[in-house]
Amino acid sequence: MNHPTPKNIAEYLDQLRRELRGADPAMIQDALYDAEEHLRAELAENPRQSEAEMLARVTASYGAPDEVAEIYRVKEGEVEHAIRPQRPRPQKSALGKFFGVAADPRSYAALFYMLLALATGIFYFTVVVTGLSMSIGFSILIIGIPFIILFFGIVRVLALVEGRLVEAMLGVRMPRRPAYPAQNQTIWQRIGAMFTDPRTWSTLLYMLLMLPLGVTYFSVAVTGLTTSIALIVAPFAQFFSDGGINFELGPFDTLPMWATPLISVIGIALLFATLHLARGVGHLHAQLARHLLVQSAEK
Repeated sequence: MNHPTPKNIAEYLDQLRRELRGADPAMIQDALYDAEEHLRAELAENPRQSEAEMLARVTASYGAPDEVAEIYRVKEGEVEHAIRPQRPRPQKSALGKFFGVAADPRSYAALFYMLLALATGIFYFTVVVTGLSMSIGFSILIIGIPFIILFFGIVRVLALVEGRLVEAMLGVRMPRRPAYPAQNQTIWQRIGAMFTDPRTWSTLLYMLLMLPLGVTYFSVAVTGLTTSIALIVAPFAQFFSDGGINFELGPFDTLPMWATPLISVIGIALLFATLHLARGVGHLHAQLARHLLVQSAEK
């Protein structure tokens, strides 16, 4: 599709955004950042050229918006195919689907994310609460505005770091570039834009939510793993007990020998159920991260 040559960088980016409509919002954010960074670097290297002249020259080498969009769509598919772990063959039977979770790498990655979420949740929560409280306290001083800008910058860097964790462990595309800062604005307009950008507040909300979510994820994962492993190894306790396994259940605290294998079977079933739960939690959390951390592709 042929479009008129853009007259300025903003028009080029608008055309690129339209050409990428329907693509992954994270990919669109990365494509817009790369394009704007490249075009503004070209403009800085050739200060005597107008934006229209620079775009007419650069479009032939960097590509028109529709060409750049097509390149990103193709490359994105190739990269995703290369880095995304191969999914196991779908199972038709109920037992195959239940036990097939053990062959899915996403289950173990999501389980590890649940265990890691406690540490990251505490860290994010501490940074946000400390930063907000200090920003409010410094707001009446001359260092208030620089501190708030620094705090928002740290939050955006942490959002990119969290996005890389989510993409690596939960298998969902997240931004690899920040949103490019608005040009042709005064410092006060940029500061105001940080406060009015919904993504700033949604990112803060995400980091505050990570503490209760991290505690919940860690508790569920540890409880599921320890309980299932304890039940699986319970039959070996027969060697250390007299006639049965002592579970300290009052008058029913000793199980007969014939029931011992059932304990191990229950433990194995619980372990696979924990993997299913971890994969489900990973999918839901990835959608939450995309909703709160990824900038909307619409303008």
